[in-house]
Amino acid sequence: MERTEIGELGEFGLIDHLTKNFEIHNASTIVSIGDDAAVIDHFGKQTVITTDLLVEGIHFDLMYTPLKHLGYKAVMVNLSDVYAMNAMPTQLTMSIAISNRFGLEALDEFYEGVYIACEKHGVDLVGGDTSSSNKGFIISVTAIGEVLPDKIVKRSTAQKGDLICVSGDLGGAFLGLTLMEREKKIYLENPQVQPDLENESYVVGRLLKPEARKDIIDFFEKNDILPTAMMDVSDGISSDVLHLCKQSNLGCVIYEEKIPVSDESRKAAYKFGLDPTVCALNGGEDYELIFTLKQADHDKITLNEEISVIGYMTDPEEGCKLYTKGNNRFDITAQGWNAFQK
Repeated sequence: MERTEIGELGEFGLIDHLTKNFEIHNASTIVSIGDDAAVIDHFGKQTVITTDLLVEGIHFDLMYTPLKHLGYKAVMVNLSDVYAMNAMPTQLTMSIAISNRFGLEALDEFYEGVYIACEKHGVDLVGGDTSSSNKGFIISVTAIGEVLPDKIVKRSTAQKGDLICVSGDLGGAFLGLTLMEREKKIYLENPQVQPDLENESYVVGRLLKPEARKDIIDFFEKNDILPTAMMDVSDGISSDVLHLCKQSNLGCVIYEEKIPVSDESRKAAYKFGLDPTVCALNGGEDYELIFTLKQADHDKITLNEEISVIGYMTDPEEGCKLYTKGNNRFDITAQGWNAFQK
């Protein structure tokens, strides 16, 4: 592959090069890239802001993560947090630190993924920063969104008796990671062995190209649904449902048989000798939405096959319980992703 050294362009030349194809989608974007700061006016709506940091070797492995997919995912994980507030993302900033391992062509590939994600969700890239790094690739993204004051949904506002719902299916990203880590280990031991990813495109895609659930937020608006509490599933549903319970000062009951797991994920789990339910409970990076809903709204969500009711909220004294298919009852424990776990 042809390689152009970053130093040939300089910082401002690099920024111009990487952002030349980005167009403005939102009227709220008053001043974009090219000035000292962006200017945003949400015309009476409230502003939602979220930031994520992605560090090579911690959050992603470039041995099996294409740079285009990485750019796409870096945007999606931030947009997911905006949607989790029942808000619509409108702008983002993208800051990167890179080592001399990367040429301009590699950054073009990364920003192609960023561009595709922004176009798909109608988000404007309005700024950021670039820096050198002694080693590795560091990505910092800040996403900005807008929401009407009476439509904001927080983690702390669930009520006793509310239904607990999730979008999509769970555990696929963890199984994709398990598969890619296995293939990486095999490759390092014997570089002549080709990766065996046959029939595993679904779980690999769940890891490398997650989708923020704009469709669910659109469905809420179209059907006059306002969740009582919500967050995205990034650390594993066992951890995330405990966050909802703690913030809302409630307990919960979750039914194992109601937890949505795709056929592809179930097959992959069995292939690895894993329990699909454990993968769904403790695997991270699904970027689905978990939310609570008044029981009176139950019939509204039956219109959407992408939403599953998995339990309900209880008094805090009852704790957080998982009812298994065998009708046993266990305490739910947080075994999902921990950013500081060694």
